[in-house]
Amino acid sequence: MRTLIAPGRHRAGYWVALGATTLVLTAVFVLPLVWVVLSAMKPAAELARVPPTVLPRTWVPQTYAEAWQLMDLGRYFLNTVVVAVGAWAVQLAVDVPAAYALSRLKPVLGRGILAMMLLTLMLPAAVLLLPTYLTIADLGLINSPAAIWLPAAANAFNIYLLKRFFDQLPRELLEAARIDGASQLTLLWRVVLPLSRPILAVVSIFAVVAAWKDFLWPLLVFPDPARQTLSVALQRFAPDTPVNVLLAALVLASAPMVALFLLFQRHVLAGLTTGAVKG
Repeated sequence: MRTLIAPGRHRAGYWVALGATTLVLTAVFVLPLVWVVLSAMKPAAELARVPPTVLPRTWVPQTYAEAWQLMDLGRYFLNTVVVAVGAWAVQLAVDVPAAYALSRLKPVLGRGILAMMLLTLMLPAAVLLLPTYLTIADLGLINSPAAIWLPAAANAFNIYLLKRFFDQLPRELLEAARIDGASQLTLLWRVVLPLSRPILAVVSIFAVVAAWKDFLWPLLVFPDPARQTLSVALQRFAPDTPVNVLLAALVLASAPMVALFLLFQRHVLAGLTTGAVKG
């Protein structure tokens, strides 16, 4: 493997360049998060000071408790969890069998079907808003979590990821299970899914994060404030909420997704790199 600075001849320069690059990338991604967390613990007057302070001169950690109580975040957390978990379950129930069928059952025109699925990724999301909304309204699903679950069920990108992973599974193992009398459903449930934990973790992270942070679609299908998700509720509270309290609410809303990624980061990286290097 070649790099700009070869580790063999210029070992010191290689490690300096690697360390500097790592520090810069870490700072770019981590410092904004640290700034938001610390700014939420500043009084509103200090937060508006120019030049800004790095560390709070007056620590107000109770801002987080104030944000939780003032905005009734517990209700919106529950709404968002219901939406995200349901979207995750529906996506797995639809995408996994679809990807397995395209990978192992080899249906007629399977490549064409996959190509048409991938073509939907080229469409702007705004183009699909009106027909999807009219369909959901005709079904009477406005203010129902199903208005989020059903449109998210068939995800072309997740189906493509799953299919690529299923293509890498050893054919001999699947043939042996089939010779032992396993049906396609048994093969999928008892052989394929246990081997697919890394890619299932990747798809799960994508599904949950997409449902958790989505704003425009929940804004349309949840006109009732009591049923809104966190992203919509925070936008509604923003004009009349002190900045430090709003930042604290944003930190609380983001914390579950950060924790989820840190918890499953090994599985996510394994799923993304599987099949990238051929042995």
